[in-house]
Amino acid sequence: MSFYSEIESAPQSEIQEVQIKRLQETTQRVFDNVPFYQQKFAELNITPDDIKTLEDVQKLPFTQKHHLRESYPFKLFAVPTTELVRIHGSSGTSGKPTIVGYTQNDIDMWAECVARAIVAAGGKKGDILHNAYGYGLFTGGLGVHYGSEKLGCATVPISGGNTDRQITLIQDFEPTVITGTPSYVLNIAEKMERMGINPAETSLKYGIFGAEPWSEEMRATLEEKLGIKAVDIYGLSEVMGPGVSIECHEAQDGLHIADDHFLVEVIDPETLQPVPEGEDGELVFTSLSKEALPIIRYRTGDIASITREKCKCGRTTTRMSRVKGRIDDMIIIRGVNVFPSEIERYLLQIDELVPHYQIHLVKSGTMDAVQLHAEMKEEFFNNIPGQDMEHELVLNLKRKIQNSMKNNCLVTMDIHVGAPNSIPRSEGKAVRLVDKRKETAPAK
Repeated sequence: MSFYSEIESAPQSEIQEVQIKRLQETTQRVFDNVPFYQQKFAELNITPDDIKTLEDVQKLPFTQKHHLRESYPFKLFAVPTTELVRIHGSSGTSGKPTIVGYTQNDIDMWAECVARAIVAAGGKKGDILHNAYGYGLFTGGLGVHYGSEKLGCATVPISGGNTDRQITLIQDFEPTVITGTPSYVLNIAEKMERMGINPAETSLKYGIFGAEPWSEEMRATLEEKLGIKAVDIYGLSEVMGPGVSIECHEAQDGLHIADDHFLVEVIDPETLQPVPEGEDGELVFTSLSKEALPIIRYRTGDIASITREKCKCGRTTTRMSRVKGRIDDMIIIRGVNVFPSEIERYLLQIDELVPHYQIHLVKSGTMDAVQLHAEMKEEFFNNIPGQDMEHELVLNLKRKIQNSMKNNCLVTMDIHVGAPNSIPRSEGKAVRLVDKRKETAPAK
């Protein structure tokens, strides 16, 4: 087996020794340097001396995204800005962005985590890595870039967009690894097909995809189209960025967490109590080695489960399931909860459709409703006489989709099926959920 670090296959007892030592150091760091945590510790009547075991992490306060926004820009930092070498931030599409900072040691640690992740995905020193994650305040592009260089890969910083150039460089540079959002890499593959290029015949062998939830059906589509092993990488800027965890290419069965740098919990998002191993709940992360922005019990909003069973790849680190969805992306329609990734799972099982879709939340009278916008494959569209969108073939397809959603997701949806290329393509994170309830609400 190929490992980047010995800690990945160490006994759990050895990993836990590292974790408790670093948890105590991190707790002391925030207690000494971050007024937000000083106040929270006082409210809970605790000090760093109360943290003696890993279970004691449950005594510590939660941190949520709104705390980062309220502390904009640097109030949660544990070091002065003179010690920073990098600042990243969220897109800030709703209110103030969340700002994160890194010391040089943080950058080095992040690069090591990503290098470890690339090895788990099948990459190795000397590979050429085509990095189609966006560069800028978003952590994806630079996070993968530094890890790729740390491993010793020749890194192509192509970023997102300019799909024609992406294809040219894949053909000319012959990379073995591609990284990006699954929706955008699918866009690249489809553009290749329209250009008469078989994407499965390129040099690519491995794909590292993340920054958006994606289904097993999307994985199968990407692997078939590109002739690669596709693995899921996880991270979020508040905790570090990409590289918090990744699937191994051997098993593709859960994402290996960098346990020596992050302590994971899974809680019931309503009661805030731990859930048993193997059960779904909200992921909560505590950083164990960050200097600039150490974070305590960060509620990610991501729904997943964990296991500590040894993986067939030989790694002994905690594994998290693939993210089922985000709490704030969960659709609640007439008492039924459904995630966009669940809709994707069943939509991609319908042969007549391409793996692009949008979910529109609308008002039907005073009630919330769902419009599901899907897109036909070109070969199916071409078989419709006169390409009549009211033809029985199209109506049957709509009924097929509606029945699948009703039977599997337990939600009745208004189905809209469009011609090829009718759904907007992603050059970064795909927009899957569009809230149109305000504009479709009845006039008062």
